[in-house]
Amino acid sequence: MTETPPCLTETPDLGSGDLGSGVGIRDPFEVVPQVLDLVRLTGAIFFRSHFRAPWAYTSPATLELAGALPPGAGSLVMFHIIAEGHCWVALEDGVKRDLSRGDVVVMPYGDAHSMGSPAYAEPVSIATLLPPRPWTKFPHVEYGGCGEHTLVVCGYLRGDAVLFDPVLRALPSLFVVRPPAGPAAAWVTACVDYALMASQSLHGAARMNHRLPELLFTEVLRLYLDGSCDAELTGWLAALRDPVVGQALSLLHAQPARDWTVAELAVAVAASKTVLGERFLQMLGRPPIRYLTEWRLNLASGLLRTTGLGVGEISTKVGYTSEEAFSRAFKRALGKAPAHWRADRHQPRLPT
Repeated sequence: MTETPPCLTETPDLGSGDLGSGVGIRDPFEVVPQVLDLVRLTGAIFFRSHFRAPWAYTSPATLELAGALPPGAGSLVMFHIIAEGHCWVALEDGVKRDLSRGDVVVMPYGDAHSMGSPAYAEPVSIATLLPPRPWTKFPHVEYGGCGEHTLVVCGYLRGDAVLFDPVLRALPSLFVVRPPAGPAAAWVTACVDYALMASQSLHGAARMNHRLPELLFTEVLRLYLDGSCDAELTGWLAALRDPVVGQALSLLHAQPARDWTVAELAVAVAASKTVLGERFLQMLGRPPIRYLTEWRLNLASGLLRTTGLGVGEISTKVGYTSEEAFSRAFKRALGKAPAHWRADRHQPRLPT
């Protein structure tokens, strides 16, 4: 049985809204769920790794395991949950974190890393712990000595290559989240347990509700953002805290189809055009109208992927008065015409 239990089809206590509504957003951080709602994963696998101290392994940035996921997708996100025991994780640049039961460690850019027990062991390559391909089911890893047992639920998520991913680009190379006791932790645990069951075979993974890993990933991101202080945020996330840029972003996200000008936006946030433009360039590396264009195209990609609306109707919804102009802008940004891009996203997510 691989039908998703109803309790797993939505994350706990999360609101949703119309991405294109004209309702104003008072708190700039309310735009974060809008962007996270557009995160789409084209493949996901989960498997258990049982280790006994002493143990350690190294994993390259491009993991052999990625071959089990659809080719041509965007980036590989590494997503590990410490279900039992203790260990550490480290990146090549020296960033190191100690982990214990309940911790969720995320490497959003799939960086090369190593993991191991508190007791020292000479690290081995993760490739030597995986069975030879081809696989009829996803691997089950057992390695180490005779000491403390550590169970790691290893998740590898392949994301769609999208133009506009400010939340992901603003994240650190490695971060750790511990879901608070209660519904959030119970939901994450149930979600992972179901994913493990469904991933016992390639066919089961192919039938798994594709929204499940997306919901799991976005819930972990929300927990990270909720627990971060201003000093820890960078890029787009830091811009949301800026009194000028944050309010401008709120307006652009609340009314993306409006024919905004820099002058109108500056008046709305009580700043000069010069100050508004300079703050956008400083914090986001692009002027306000270019940001709006990218956001519109990302909204359009979400509509192409999740609805049956025609290209012309989508172009109108995101603020274009001409379908031809929209198609040209979309192809220039994403490399394909909207109809072709949509067709590619409807390909199977996992090999059968």
